Amino acid sequence: MKVQSSFVTQKRAETKKSKVQKLFRALVVLCGVLLSVPAMCDGLFFEDEPIQDGVRVFEMSKTFADIYEKLDSVKWGGKNINVAIEGLENLNKNAHIAATDERVVLVWGDSIIGNYPRPSAHDWNGFGEITTALVLKLRANDPSLRTASMSETYQLVVDALMRGIDERGRYVFSRAAEIAEDGRILTSVGLNGIRDERGNFRVHSVFKGSPADIAGVHTGDLISHINGVAVSEMPDDELEAVMDGFNSGTVKIKLVTPSGNRDVVLRRATIVLADADVIHRSSETAGILEIVVHNVSESAVSIVNEALARYSHLDGIILDLRVATGDDERAAAKLAGLFIGQNPVMRIAQTAYEDVEVVPGADAVTNAPVVVLMSDMTRGTAEAIAASFYENMRGVLVGTPTAGLARIATHIDLDNGGALELMNKSVKTGSGRMIDGRGVFPIVCLSNIRSSQQQNAFFLNVINDNFNAQDFNKNTDINADDIRRGCPKITSGSDEDALSAAVSAKILTDKKIYNRLVVE
Repeated sequence: MKVQSSFVTQKRAETKKSKVQKLFRALVVLCGVLLSVPAMCDGLFFEDEPIQDGVRVFEMSKTFADIYEKLDSVKWGGKNINVAIEGLENLNKNAHIAATDERVVLVWGDSIIGNYPRPSAHDWNGFGEITTALVLKLRANDPSLRTASMSETYQLVVDALMRGIDERGRYVFSRAAEIAEDGRILTSVGLNGIRDERGNFRVHSVFKGSPADIAGVHTGDLISHINGVAVSEMPDDELEAVMDGFNSGTVKIKLVTPSGNRDVVLRRATIVLADADVIHRSSETAGILEIVVHNVSESAVSIVNEALARYSHLDGIILDLRVATGDDERAAAKLAGLFIGQNPVMRIAQTAYEDVEVVPGADAVTNAPVVVLMSDMTRGTAEAIAASFYENMRGVLVGTPTAGLARIATHIDLDNGGALELMNKSVKTGSGRMIDGRGVFPIVCLSNIRSSQQQNAFFLNVINDNFNAQDFNKNTDINADDIRRGCPKITSGSDEDALSAAVSAKILTDKKIYNRLVVE
């Protein structure tokens, strides 16, 4: 059944059944009398009070109105969705919002703290004002929201609305602020911060596109443990060594956030000075080119293309996508096309009835054997690139399953100089298999052959044509979470790097093994 797109006229039936929201309806009439908000004839706020609680209410209302209107115009990966203002209750677990046909009511715990007349459908200015009014009420009760900057507040609201429709999006700083942000000196995992009074590490800034940003670390989050050790017990030099520098490996951190605690694994040695790095390893027996892609971009394409032209006689190529991400489908097509030629790289679901096929416009520039390294940090269009090697039998996928977060972004400029970045287009493989929500799976799972004995047994089975591993990229009936449990991520970066290098070299220097695995 097709649902008309509307951000304000639909109610989420699943969330209307709670006892608290039933109470809303019973009290709406009473609240309208007791708690109605004074308003001028043109809105909720007085012209002679443009700043309330440090907030420029008319400016914020205008920005929220612009956000609602722009969100309403977007196609969401082949489906029609609705965003309701009730999604703002995601800002805090104590907040509950009910929107009837007549009123919008905000409850904090057991107390009603806001009650406003509901604007008519598509009255974006009206909903912008109500959103500002709700934010003011929430700020008065939520210290973390009260201390948020305006850019952070817009981001939090967009995040709350996106969670309300199970989609991903974010508010981007104004261009001036974004340029200033990009000019900061980065740490190895892409975040900066200082200790608080208890000795924990408080995140003050996260670099856009860094591993920390991709993993969902936000300004204000608290890091209480690193690699199982309490941060408060770590000396400053040890903390600095873990967070800074170019050392290989991973950092497992425990985040304390307003929405709860969670564990995050960040890969060190991923300061992005360039979108791709190239290392040529030459010996008496083989010449191998290692290409490490950080961001799938036009810059990465240029770097890789130049390297392939320079090193034309190769025994093999290691394409390392373990920390690669990207949302530029054209750059992804060009990068994959250097290896697979004019074959489909991906399909993009823009509407419910149409997939757009993305095909490189030029022939391949190399036919050298390729091992593609991947991990749970392989995301976005990088996942489609990995899948294109598999579907065209152009390389061997080695590592652990990708993230399954393959989306293409729509960038929408806002009137205040900021922008919305909405990951609203789902990515499929060139043959039409869904990547978003599932991922791409390796032919060779590194976490299952970590010891030399396991590797020797594995390669012996491959040579003897006794390689009976199941191809989960074809068998889509098996739950992706079950596959990931069977091929878990490797949390030690030094172990992963050494293992990847040894297995890749073995595959590329033994043609029989390579050919058997490519066919698989």
